[in-house]
Amino acid sequence: MATRGRPTQQKRQKERARQEQRKIKDARRQEAKDRKASAPQPQPGVDRDLDGIVAGPQPLTEWQQEGLAAFEAEAEAEEEEKAEEEEKAEEEEGEGEKEAADQNG
Repeated sequence: MATRGRPTQQKRQKERARQEQRKIKDARRQEAKDRKASAPQPQPGVDRDLDGIVAGPQPLTEWQQEGLAAFEAEAEAEEEEKAEEEEKAEEEEGEGEKEAADQNG
């Protein structure tokens, strides 16, 4: 029976690929270690996650400000429409009273 040469070549390719991946991974790990070592040490008693946060209400973010401006513009437009409708209603009432006064007398 003849031996197959292909599986050993495939095994070698897989092993080379694994070795290459290990090298890449080791390099990334070393970079992370170097980055951590070169980073300034935090002051004792200071939480980096909370650093820079001020107590109390926080300022609105950009997207919140945009949403608020759009909401206020909508409310303003609705108020103007209401005012126009009220003026028209008052004018119609005034005309109705005028016609009633003319009929009475």
